[in-house]
Amino acid sequence: MSKNGGVNRPGSDLLDAFEETALRWPGLTAIESPTCTLSYRQLTFYVRQLADALGDRPGPVAVSAGHAPETVVALLGILAAGGAYVPLDPAFPVERQRAMAAAAGCTALVGSAEQAALLGLPHVGAGLAAAADGPAGGGAGGTADGTAGGGAPWRPAVAVGPEEPAYLLFTSGSTGRPKPVLTPRRAISAVVGSLRGLFGVTPRDRVLQFASLNWDTCFEEILPTLVSGARLVFEPEAHSGSLPRLLRAVERRGITVLDLPTAFWHELVLHLAEDGPDAELPACLRLVVIGGEAADPARLADWSRLADSGRIRLLNTYGCTETTLITHAVDLLGPDTPEPGRRWDPAERAPIGRALPHVEELLTSEGELLIGGPALAAGYPGLPEVTAERFTERAGRRWFRTGDRVSRAADGVLAHRGRIDHEVKIRGIRVDPAEVEAALGTHPRVGLAAVTATTLAGRTALVAYVVPRPGADRPAPPTSEELLRHLRELLPAHLVPSRLAVVPELARTPGGKIDRAASHLLHSGTAATASAAATAATAAAVG
Repeated sequence: MSKNGGVNRPGSDLLDAFEETALRWPGLTAIESPTCTLSYRQLTFYVRQLADALGDRPGPVAVSAGHAPETVVALLGILAAGGAYVPLDPAFPVERQRAMAAAAGCTALVGSAEQAALLGLPHVGAGLAAAADGPAGGGAGGTADGTAGGGAPWRPAVAVGPEEPAYLLFTSGSTGRPKPVLTPRRAISAVVGSLRGLFGVTPRDRVLQFASLNWDTCFEEILPTLVSGARLVFEPEAHSGSLPRLLRAVERRGITVLDLPTAFWHELVLHLAEDGPDAELPACLRLVVIGGEAADPARLADWSRLADSGRIRLLNTYGCTETTLITHAVDLLGPDTPEPGRRWDPAERAPIGRALPHVEELLTSEGELLIGGPALAAGYPGLPEVTAERFTERAGRRWFRTGDRVSRAADGVLAHRGRIDHEVKIRGIRVDPAEVEAALGTHPRVGLAAVTATTLAGRTALVAYVVPRPGADRPAPPTSEELLRHLRELLPAHLVPSRLAVVPELARTPGGKIDRAASHLLHSGTAATASAAATAATAAAVG
């Protein structure tokens, strides 16, 4: 067997790697949750059982995706049958679910019978027997030689080509309708081997399943874990909204790898910083993976002051749905950096990293990052013009236009320099809202910030929305005028927002990222009121 459990061999498939792992370590725990614990032998049994129920090449199959082992069984079972996984969040409005299922061409739904009925799709169950009743040992669950209980041979996996679909996810579209992204099997198979090496996953690891099962970040948690003989852990306390409960659950479950959206990590750092430099993370934790947006330098400085920050790898990652999970990564702090115990400078922006082994990259003359290689998505089904716009041909090769402007340091590490398509002009000067957000983040009582552009009195202007740092209401939260004064001390006049409001929360996308536009829609009235108050306060002070 290859070092990567079959992944990344020429012509290999993700399912090959999973099955080799299950044969090598059939008795190890693959999935742990409060409701059941499944060994690799048991998990493989349920995957095969679902594949049989679906039949050969079922096409796109919808899944009622929730934080439960059944969703992992559905993902692997659909792949084993030669189908494509299409997660549908049952919390979405029914009409949106129907539109997504129709756009994907779903042939059935695995999971909730009620959801299947609402969508008018045939229902296929993926229930798991309780640990005491389900396959165990070498019985009904099969044995290491590939036979099921009673000696009957397992149904072989369907032979599928590398260009056949693995999954179909939806991203936000400019038209307001969900935009489907189709990822082929060769793409996810190429990525998983790189991620296993990047994370250093071994059978000793316990990986928390934290990300939504409707978003591709979950594959970073699930797939490298299950091709490495490691344990995937489901823990409801991780989704309770309480950071102390999350940390206690990590310690209780012995979690070694935590993969978090950067915005959530910011909140975790603020929580830990409240306890001062002696705050410690659970001793079991060895790796924290962050990604989804730029890491706030002020939060990196807070993290670097924690008592055990030098012990834990803090890995910053970058990637797009269209380029399949992670394409670039870099260790920001921890044992894999040249200075494990160094303090992060709040003025130092975090890089996005180097390309992973399976990735090809190209920087245009404008500095836009293009991604190529085997991990590119097939495109946007039913949207040929959008596909042609974002997936481009250069020198006979196919590339994805990320829309991100980057620069390369002498050591090859890329740094993010803003969005090609999100930059705005203020007084004729190009402005990156992220720069203003970073400046706000240096204020000791600021937790989160979102900055966007709007039209005021016929001119483009910046507006900012700030969430105070936890505990910053003692004696009082920061005022708009105080924060504007802070910015004027750091930034040139054209970068200081025309309006700024202190708000209780920011809007987020389904993937957990801060949504600037939605935050503006939510709080624009507050910003106008705050701006008037700040102007009056300034006038009174001057008078």
